[in-house]
Amino acid sequence: MAGGKLTPRQKMINLMYLVFIAMLAMNMSKEVLSAFGLMNERFEGSNMSAMSMNEQMLAGLDSKASEDSHFAEAASKAHKVEAASKKFFEFIGTLKSEVLKGVETDKETGKLPYEAMDKGDNIDNSWFKGEGYSPRGNEIIANIEKYKAEIKAAVGNDSKYVSILKEINDKFNVTDVKNKEGLKVKFLEYHFDKFPSIASLAKLSAWQNDVKKTEADIYSSLLGKAAVAAASMNNFQAIVVLEKNAYFEGEAIKGKVVLGKYDANTKPTGFVGPGRIENGQAVIAMSAGAVGEHPLGGSFTFLEDGKSISIPFKGSYVVVPRPNTANISADKMNVVYRGLPNPMTISFAGIPDNAVTASAAGLTSAGGKGKYNLNPGSGTEVVVNVTGKMADGKSVSDKKVFRIKNIPAPQGAIGGTAGSQKGAKSRLEASTITAVLPDFLYDLNFEVTQFALKVPGQASIVVNGNKVDSRCKAALSRAKAGDQVTISDIKTRVIGASIATKTAAPAIYEIQ
Repeated sequence: MAGGKLTPRQKMINLMYLVFIAMLAMNMSKEVLSAFGLMNERFEGSNMSAMSMNEQMLAGLDSKASEDSHFAEAASKAHKVEAASKKFFEFIGTLKSEVLKGVETDKETGKLPYEAMDKGDNIDNSWFKGEGYSPRGNEIIANIEKYKAEIKAAVGNDSKYVSILKEINDKFNVTDVKNKEGLKVKFLEYHFDKFPSIASLAKLSAWQNDVKKTEADIYSSLLGKAAVAAASMNNFQAIVVLEKNAYFEGEAIKGKVVLGKYDANTKPTGFVGPGRIENGQAVIAMSAGAVGEHPLGGSFTFLEDGKSISIPFKGSYVVVPRPNTANISADKMNVVYRGLPNPMTISFAGIPDNAVTASAAGLTSAGGKGKYNLNPGSGTEVVVNVTGKMADGKSVSDKKVFRIKNIPAPQGAIGGTAGSQKGAKSRLEASTITAVLPDFLYDLNFEVTQFALKVPGQASIVVNGNKVDSRCKAALSRAKAGDQVTISDIKTRVIGASIATKTAAPAIYEIQ
């Protein structure tokens, strides 16, 4: 434009046009850089809002989970999503720090110098190497893939989250991308290589915004799914409501079956009736009247849309005469064992414990209401006699016979294992000889006081205590692989019980 056979004046005009066009290009470039800066500000502002909103949704899920078990699983998944999102969000923050390395904010405005951020050397020199990625570039790709995998693992295979997972994969698809020339280039190269630093910063803020949006989408979905589960008909129960709670033989039974839902979160503002409000429900507390039918009624008061609503209830109960048969049961089984304090519960239905007395050979009080210990002596049976004094002063009596059995002999054990086992000599030398009583109703601790060790081809060695001594070790040193060492004549005593010494069954140990 400024060359050729032109007059000096025309050349000057043409040169001025070139300068003018260059200045327009420079101004446009600055405007574009500023636009990227403003875009970055918008993304960062949106990220702060999304972060606050997500925290509120997560807190809401936790609150609902503490009140309703239907939200417990949703809250658990949400915290996994929160952990994965936070980790990846903060990692992107480290990438933004790399972009801003060496860039200082304006002291007056506090903003970044957008128009001066037209180079991307920090990223170009750090993320790329030759035609591929540097170690830092590979680390970025790995973190993206890890984030996607952790989100998928957190939500599981529920079809409800398919669209969300697809959106994540689309936004963070790290496969090669075709450029405008139709050539495939690396994902990071396509998005960041040779870009102005302010453009890269805005794109990374957009990544963070994608993370927060995904987090919000999953929280919303979890809240909705848990709310549907809480409202499911599976949470309702069919309740039988009879006109009264006791009937005489041949009397007509009348009532109805209704669907009800027990909700601990529904709390009445008031209650009138024979009881009090506890944890959102009325707990009836009253004394039964005389024999016969009695009415039972009252009302709940709830606050709904600022108005007080009363819900009345009514029913009845029947008082029947007190029974005169004792309830006697062995807490462990229907026999008692000699030498042990067999726990028993003894009561008379309808008679307070302080008006019930029981007697038997070896029966003593255990301290609790209706609780006794029966330690039988000789013989094969023991009779428990019970007497109850009713409120009218009359007494009723009953009795029950229990069989007396001896405690069975225990089994010898090596290192806590009964029966036959195999192992090295060193293991047997270091093991403790014990005794156990498998499948017995009582937890008994046996202490071995003496045993005999027999190595094939050698004399039996009697040991006082529960470990092999030097004589046993000498005998074991001459044992060969395949020899079966017998631990027999195992004398035991029960710790904490007055039971005669018992001999446990032998234990066999094969040398390997």
